[in-house]
Amino acid sequence: MDTSRSPLELGPPLDAAIDTSTTSQTTGAQSQALHLPHSATSNLNDSETESTTPTLDGTAVSASADDGDISSKLQSGSKISEDLHHRDHQAGSTGGKTGGAVAAAAAAELGLSNEKHLEKGEAEDHHTPLREAAHNHIHGDGKLERTTTGSSIPHHVTSATGHDHVAASGMTPITRQYSLPPGVSPFGGVAPSGTDAERGLRAMRSREEEEAREEEIEEKGPDPWAVKFEPGEKTNPKNWGVGYRWFLTGIAGLLVLNSTFSSSAPSGIVEDMIRYFGFSQEVAVLTISLFVAGYCVGPLLWGPLSEAFGRRPIFIITFIVYTGFQVGCALSKNTASILVFRFLGGVFASAPLTNSGALLADIWEGDHRGQAMSLFSVAPFAGPSIGPIVAGFIEVSGTNWRWVYWILTMFAGFCFVVIVIFVPETYAPKLLAVKAKKLRKDTKEERWYAPLERSNTSFKARCNDILLKPFVILALEPMLQAVTLYMGFVYGIVYLLFEAYPFVFVRNHGFNTGEEGLAFLGFFAGGVTSVLLFLTIIEPRYQRYCKRIAPAAPKPERRLELCVISGWSLVVALFWFGWTSYSSIHWISPVLAGSLLGIACLGMFVSLFNYIIDVYLWSAASALASATVVRSLFGAAFPLFATQMYEKLGTQWASSVLGFIALLMAPIPMVLMMYGSRLRARSRFSPNKVVS
Repeated sequence: MDTSRSPLELGPPLDAAIDTSTTSQTTGAQSQALHLPHSATSNLNDSETESTTPTLDGTAVSASADDGDISSKLQSGSKISEDLHHRDHQAGSTGGKTGGAVAAAAAAELGLSNEKHLEKGEAEDHHTPLREAAHNHIHGDGKLERTTTGSSIPHHVTSATGHDHVAASGMTPITRQYSLPPGVSPFGGVAPSGTDAERGLRAMRSREEEEAREEEIEEKGPDPWAVKFEPGEKTNPKNWGVGYRWFLTGIAGLLVLNSTFSSSAPSGIVEDMIRYFGFSQEVAVLTISLFVAGYCVGPLLWGPLSEAFGRRPIFIITFIVYTGFQVGCALSKNTASILVFRFLGGVFASAPLTNSGALLADIWEGDHRGQAMSLFSVAPFAGPSIGPIVAGFIEVSGTNWRWVYWILTMFAGFCFVVIVIFVPETYAPKLLAVKAKKLRKDTKEERWYAPLERSNTSFKARCNDILLKPFVILALEPMLQAVTLYMGFVYGIVYLLFEAYPFVFVRNHGFNTGEEGLAFLGFFAGGVTSVLLFLTIIEPRYQRYCKRIAPAAPKPERRLELCVISGWSLVVALFWFGWTSYSSIHWISPVLAGSLLGIACLGMFVSLFNYIIDVYLWSAASALASATVVRSLFGAAFPLFATQMYEKLGTQWASSVLGFIALLMAPIPMVLMMYGSRLRARSRFSPNKVVS
């Protein structure tokens, strides 16, 4: 046999499968070792229903944009541009040779063969694979694919918008047409999408890297020993039950709630800590600022580590250490210990911020990921709202301030137990590594492997992607700079409220710390309202726009409509909050102003997260990582000057200063809507280059 085979020819195990199919039956482990439809056929037959732009809303984009190209030009291999009968000339000929054996091999590689006939060695002269494929193409909106066990799996070939995706029926691999940008979470967590997830490949952080990898795969041909998920395989997290995936989504939200609740909890016991430790108001505020500063580490450390070792081990390790640091805070005897433990607690608490969103990207398809991400995005804002309530009533009741940290310890311990019992591994490359190990053990064939086991990316290259590239993008991209500055300012205001609310509700209206904590419920209610507004009005409007312009891909600037509304709402809310803070005005007015602040803040985050993801696609994880670091620095810095600002200027003018800054920034989304396409055309990192 010719050893210099092209990528179009069959791999070693498939040849073995063809030979044995005409001579004898293979059973048990031998059959599993020889018959490889999952490695030899899926690259050519999988059709993808996932959104090409995995954003917070999960918009489905038509086939013409599946490779990340924003243009509406028909792609080669598209069902629109080529008929099925004209794309399969190679099915009966391999390397210039023809014959029944080669045709059967080609049909087996395509997953279109009648397995019963192949097992008996019978010829299929009356029912060709191409004719069967053509029949399916004409008479149905889906096709049946088979697993190694022979089970028929219905596999739809239309997207959520109703448009056909590119499907292959020849021996020419066109996997690059299925390559999708990775799924990205709001805090920079990343997961592979589409065929990358099915093949267990790690998410790439640039389109150039993705294309280089796909070209290498096409050059070498599909490796039949590389383990991948079969259609309908239950070990694939995206095939788990819908109820179970929503259960995991709820757990992911709980873990983020735990982290953000801890960030704001000390705000209700500041006076008690000042009396015990004898430090100043500014040092007391550091217990909040240093915790939030620890969030900078998440996308730079825990996210990449979870891509190497899996989500579950990182969750378990970080929560063990995080729980220990809460114990340290509860037992602290001096200023240094409480500050160090708070900072280190924030470092380890940043793991769920990054990896909970990545977990959602692991388990949800693109069309449903947006709903899950939108609901999940409430948790980062709910936690800061709940922390002052719990801590405030602990202080009012006369309970020792240390009980705040003991409650945080118990909450963290409870979440740790939930992780150990209920959270499985969801990272596709890690799951395939486990599958490959089992196959090697069961079949005694050492050639089985998962891509994660042979990851040859150098340490230097990984450090460049994770530590350097986010800040290179930030330095070179005016769009990202503007958006990051805006998001940082808004995030800073969220944590500044913990210092502003005592001036308005305690000093002006005579609330105790527990009642002041209840005032944060207005902010929380506003955040929930914003998410409902997004899911019921903004997102359906965007989906109608996508369907109207299909097959062209939507402009990322359409994501900014909610941001425009939120930006002006923020201006109104800050002036409203400041100038109704007088003791002569009923306290409900600043509470309602806080509700509008919640609507503005969460609406802006959802909108800008989607915009960054749509603009940068493969580089979105790096862009969001830099935005998360800068945003966390703003959140850590704003509380440090809030007390002095409100004392010197008063609640009215201090809030007005913030309102004027918000007024200066409010035109940013409108400018991006007007000139965003031109900026994208000049961008080095955005694949969306079309000026429209």
